[in-house]
Amino acid sequence: MTVNTRFVNFEHNRTELLAEFAYDDADTGPRPGIMVCHNWAGRGENDGRNARRLAELGYTGFAVDLYGKGVLGSGPEENAKLMQPFVDDRGFLQSRLAAAHAAMCEQPEVDAARTAVIGFCFGGLCALDMARAALPVQAAVSFHGLFMPAGNIPAPRIDAKVMILHGWDDPMATPDDVLAVTKEMTDAGADWQLHAYGGTAHAFSTPGANNPDAGTVYHAHADRRSWQAMVNLLAETFD
Repeated sequence: MTVNTRFVNFEHNRTELLAEFAYDDADTGPRPGIMVCHNWAGRGENDGRNARRLAELGYTGFAVDLYGKGVLGSGPEENAKLMQPFVDDRGFLQSRLAAAHAAMCEQPEVDAARTAVIGFCFGGLCALDMARAALPVQAAVSFHGLFMPAGNIPAPRIDAKVMILHGWDDPMATPDDVLAVTKEMTDAGADWQLHAYGGTAHAFSTPGANNPDAGTVYHAHADRRSWQAMVNLLAETFD
């Protein structure tokens, strides 16, 4: 097995975007494509690493940048400014996600009929919105994601399998928020599951996160358990 990567340029709304695409060149046939959506800082090394890990599992990984080619926040204030327009205009976010999904499906290594999305923090919201908007993914996985419903789709019907991987002590998604999103998933007819990790805050899968005051702390056990839960869902969906 040799995991290769290349960068894919695509556009949406006159904005140049970039994705890191990872695949195993020993497999000559098309295989499921898994989009990787970044946290509020923009596409970083962790996203590329996760795309490569997905390729090692026999999928392809497509780590997208949603803010713009090379656009990264330098800290919480700038990160929030980059993310907020997409949170405020969910239709625009969903159209950008659709453009990214289309770019992934254009890659010859990808089986366009078998795709999924995973996302982290803001990317978790993106994963849920792809399911809400009925974009053509078979599974959507949110890691320590944001749960705000999409105002432009007040009563979604969700066909994708949905997995929510959540730190119970996450200040950005309270227990009330958890109850609300699970009710939304039930009302939407989704095949959903929730894995909640006790003693675990936001950003639990982000190595180096260590800001207890902000509620962002890496948690090795939750990182390992959540990734395995995702692996199990992808195997159930595609194997």
